[in-house]
Amino acid sequence: MKIKINKNISFDYKKRPLVIAEISGNHAGSKKRFLELILTASKNGADLVKIQTYEPDDITLKNSNFKIKHGIWKSKKLWDLYKKACTPYEWHHEAFKLAKKNKINLFSTPFNIKALKFLEKKKVNLYKVSSFEITDLNLINEIAKTKKPIIISTGLSNIKEIKQSLRVINKYHNKVIILHCVSEYPTKLENSNINRIKELKRIFKKNMIGLSDHTNGVISSLCATTLGIVAIEKHMKLKKNDKSEDSKFSILPKDIKEIRNLSEKIFKSSFQKKEIKINKENLYFRRSIYAKKNLLKNKKINKDDLITLRPKIGIGASFFNKIVNKKLKKNINKNEPLFWKDVF
Repeated sequence: MKIKINKNISFDYKKRPLVIAEISGNHAGSKKRFLELILTASKNGADLVKIQTYEPDDITLKNSNFKIKHGIWKSKKLWDLYKKACTPYEWHHEAFKLAKKNKINLFSTPFNIKALKFLEKKKVNLYKVSSFEITDLNLINEIAKTKKPIIISTGLSNIKEIKQSLRVINKYHNKVIILHCVSEYPTKLENSNINRIKELKRIFKKNMIGLSDHTNGVISSLCATTLGIVAIEKHMKLKKNDKSEDSKFSILPKDIKEIRNLSEKIFKSSFQKKEIKINKENLYFRRSIYAKKNLLKNKKINKDDLITLRPKIGIGASFFNKIVNKKLKKNINKNEPLFWKDVF
């Protein structure tokens, strides 16, 4: 099973998980910072860089009193939050130009059909459906029509809802990567529920599974790697003290690099199928059977006559019980190894 994005990038259980750096609202309204984030993510090992394509009017109503009731955005109006966090459409032109120049795999999450049509003009070769849009089946249908690979985040979703979205996509293709996700910002380590990846892998055998990690560290991502995943998505900021709507659940460029390096090592130690040539010379350090005392010819051997010691010279220690009750063809001195030719 493999989902190819381009000649250099593919999602594949036979490789280490791809690292996706999510820029989101960490540009804090600065186009310069936005472009720097894209470049920095790639330089620090991100295989793909993801942005978000929307304006606040694409998500909610301006003239409303819809407020967030809890979490880090408590009491903020939805429209105000998205106004601060959005990536203006006009910034995308320079972003994709920068990506092309530097061979960066840049893609996006379209939050409505207008955004999708805009991204299609940019010839994006991969799309993401966010956790909160997983039930927007009309949007998912339009994305699936492009027949391009789709990543779906599953925060707050139950299995029925995931299957529902897949049925829509499967009318066109099944190039889908499902990301385990907890929609808590930031996600407490004890709430990361990494074991759910096992459930997703068991139920969705025809799809690949990855992780969208909203903890503000790397532990959950590395734990998930040990279960066998194809992608790790993390929000990234430039500096520790950067302030943005998403900064509290974003990691640094050095953390992206750490996830890339350590996940590769975990993959190699856990999943890479490779024939290991055993150095047979080291078998010398196994034990073989020795005489514990002087033993006479024709003596019937009992357990007290034998001892197992290193190195393996004669009969291997695993044959200890098979030697007991056999007889000796010759005298064996104390501390000498026994050989098959010595017994009958």
